[in-house]
Amino acid sequence: MAEQVEEPSVRPSDPWRGPKFLTTKHNGSHTWQVIAGSATLGLAVAAGAVLAAGPWDNGQRKAERALAAAADRTGGAHHGRTTPEGPRPAPSAPAVLPALTAGKAAQDPAGLRAVLTPLVDAPGLGKKLAASVVDTATGEQLYGRGATTPMTPASTIKIATTTAALSVLGPDHRIATTAALSPDSRTLTLVGGGDPTLAKADLRAMAAEAAHALREDGEDPAGPVRLTYDVSRYTGPELHPISPNENIAPVTALMIDEGRLDGSDRGPADRTDDPAGDAARAFAEALEKAGVQVTGAPREARAADEARTVATHRSAPLSALAERTLTNSDNDIAEALARQTAIAKGEKASFAGARRAVTNELKKLQLPVGGAHFADGSGLDRKDRVTPALLTALLARAADPDRPGLRPVLTGLPIAGFSGTLDGRYERDAAGTGRVRAKTGTLRGVNSLAGTVVDRQGRLLAFAFLASGSTSAAGAEPALDALATALTGV
Repeated sequence: MAEQVEEPSVRPSDPWRGPKFLTTKHNGSHTWQVIAGSATLGLAVAAGAVLAAGPWDNGQRKAERALAAAADRTGGAHHGRTTPEGPRPAPSAPAVLPALTAGKAAQDPAGLRAVLTPLVDAPGLGKKLAASVVDTATGEQLYGRGATTPMTPASTIKIATTTAALSVLGPDHRIATTAALSPDSRTLTLVGGGDPTLAKADLRAMAAEAAHALREDGEDPAGPVRLTYDVSRYTGPELHPISPNENIAPVTALMIDEGRLDGSDRGPADRTDDPAGDAARAFAEALEKAGVQVTGAPREARAADEARTVATHRSAPLSALAERTLTNSDNDIAEALARQTAIAKGEKASFAGARRAVTNELKKLQLPVGGAHFADGSGLDRKDRVTPALLTALLARAADPDRPGLRPVLTGLPIAGFSGTLDGRYERDAAGTGRVRAKTGTLRGVNSLAGTVVDRQGRLLAFAFLASGSTSAAGAEPALDALATALTGV
């Protein structure tokens, strides 16, 4: 039986498909409403993350980028004619959202305990709960309950995976897929770099590049060529320990659309058992359409050392991939980022190599990795272990103004009631809607929530609640949400 994991919805805000609307059901009919009133709450927490952490260039948080840029502007949009000096700014409204600063009144740990104590023993949380709440500005732990106890984190481990990848590679890193042509121009090799988001449209663009290069070599129409594909960048087993599974494709250096067979871009889906072969066959078809004659079926083989690159596709920046990993709880991208980290750290691009690389990078960041075990990058493996203290330390490090490269760890967190795996977890008028930003985690009997909130004093708090032994997600998730929401009112 497959593990129970999050099933993200595509309903509200969707950074990969454009703005959407929130639908509510009332008296048997559906009413479409623009996400407006609740968006004010969302911007409050967005402002906190931005003003604490600084602006960034990639990812989905357009409203936050605008808010970050507002500090440098003297006015708004100009709707009349331009002047020789450019548009004249319209008068600006005064700021309504104060910046987060360490100078705000300190949180009272005793008061926080009083608020959380009645909630941590909720029956829905199961047999065991471990928790940590820290002030990101100071690193002070404000609340702890088994904070150093290693627990099964489920998908909250993606916070560690993305932090390590961003730290090693930087937010601007892109994963390259290339096509290499042999010296005799007879063999073309599609070389996988480990980009699970590669799409057929990208292969068509690469095919056009390759066809142009072949014609420059004197072939018109281009070809014929033999097509091979190279997946040697990754080593070790392709199948995740829980595979075959609709939540993750075989982990290989070459695939298109995360190996999905239904046209989706998130959530569970039927997966191919030969992602690399499928990608190569799609590339062969694209080459034929570009006027290149391909002889025989594609076969797996390494590119020759002397082969020259004739086409390249680069993925979205790592900042955007990290955000997508967290927002949609994307297991395929998470495993890819873990392997990219391994390669950059000189480890083998395997589950074991990724474990060593992530662990060592977090140690380099001086994070409390005692008791942690990164069996995978996605959190699907029950052998994974992290402590609540590690998760809150990761979030606090991502909020560090001196580490802007880690900011996508915060900006990628789902927003309660608005995006990703939290879009359906909070009612539209709930106190935590738009104010809680957190990564979810769900396996059978395991439920977790780790993220950030802004408290009543205007301080950014990081929290992690890890529960095990729950009988159902339906009982555990509201109890976790209540804990996170309680932090917004202290």
